[in-house]
Amino acid sequence: MKNLSKVAVRKNCAQIMLILLLIWAFAACGSQSNEYVEPPPPKVTVAKPLQQEVTDYLEFTGTTHAFEEVEVRARVAGFLQSMNFTPGTKVEKGELLFVIDPSEYQAALNAAQAELSAAKAQHHRADIEFKRAQRVFKKGAGAETDVVKWRGERDVALAAIARAESKVEQAELDLGYTKINAPIAGRVGRNLVDSGNLVGESEPTLLTRVTRYDPMYAYFNLNERDLLRAMSMYRQRVKEKGLDPDEDPSSEAEIPLLMGLANEEGFPHEGMLDFAESGVDPGTGTLQLRGVFRNPGSSPLLLPGLFARLRMPIDTRADSLLVSERAIGADQGGSYLLVVSSDNMVEKRPIRMGQLVDGLRVIEEGLQPGESVIVRGIQRARPGAKVEPDQIDMKTLMASAIKAAAEAKLDQARKDKTSPASDDSKSAEKQ
Repeated sequence: MKNLSKVAVRKNCAQIMLILLLIWAFAACGSQSNEYVEPPPPKVTVAKPLQQEVTDYLEFTGTTHAFEEVEVRARVAGFLQSMNFTPGTKVEKGELLFVIDPSEYQAALNAAQAELSAAKAQHHRADIEFKRAQRVFKKGAGAETDVVKWRGERDVALAAIARAESKVEQAELDLGYTKINAPIAGRVGRNLVDSGNLVGESEPTLLTRVTRYDPMYAYFNLNERDLLRAMSMYRQRVKEKGLDPDEDPSSEAEIPLLMGLANEEGFPHEGMLDFAESGVDPGTGTLQLRGVFRNPGSSPLLLPGLFARLRMPIDTRADSLLVSERAIGADQGGSYLLVVSSDNMVEKRPIRMGQLVDGLRVIEEGLQPGESVIVRGIQRARPGAKVEPDQIDMKTLMASAIKAAAEAKLDQARKDKTSPASDDSKSAEKQ
């Protein structure tokens, strides 16, 4: 019984101590006041826009076309005797490509030449008889009818000579057409007809094509808005060079044109505007133009039918503002920048963007020189709130953008080299 009473006393003491501790804790909490402590402003990286001279460009998409492409056809009927070229190689103008069996046309030429000889002999006899009848008639020993008769015979013989000469000329042409030569210098395609086949029987049979790759044309279309800007620039160039638009071709204005292919960085190919259509197509509202580009070498970079990106310089503007693309945000209202004021407050600015120059975007409207733009930490900044800015130079972002583009291009080249398709092509070459 004594032990039970001791246990009960201990429990009561523990409960009393717990109650006293709770009362002290509540009293301590009541004595302290709850105050809100504002968090520190987020850290962001800002940079002032880069000011430099920028050339305005018009950009288009187009396709490349061969400078010249000629279809080689059989102009006479006959069996194809031989093919005298290797498909896909370069040929010179006048080089022999095909031979059609000439025996039939050689026989026709021989017959025409024999007919011409007979006509000349007939004319010679008629001329002698005419002159003899004329002398006899003048002496009064012959009839005038003989003179008239042999004059007619002589004239008929002259006509027969002319007809025979035309037959000889046609026979020589037909015999010459049995040898088919390259009409231009360029790369010859594959033979579309094998030796031994009959060609040119019902129509001029297409045998192959010869294409000239240097220079190379690029055709593209210009919409009405860009056309007005281009026309203004063209008129200025014409005035500077003293050209007559009615007499001088468009190429005399020497309007530069830049081109890049789908796998190329930038616009490495330099050319000139060569031709423009006479009017805008009412169906599409565009004007077709053509540029010409040099394409030298035995293995040219440009081939007909390639997709091409084209750029035409229009104007040069000084002190254009450029910012990194990573600083540009977008929402339902359009593109915007977050600008930090002198008191570190964030302001949202709607902008109008221009072209991309070396990894930086030209800002046409919405930004003033010398303002600080948030380039890193955009997600942490809120319009109307303060930030803790860290200043950097916009040129460092330009350099990093150029370096990133170069690294991406190098990675793509490495992938192309190690792709299964390239391995297959290498094994095929070895075989």
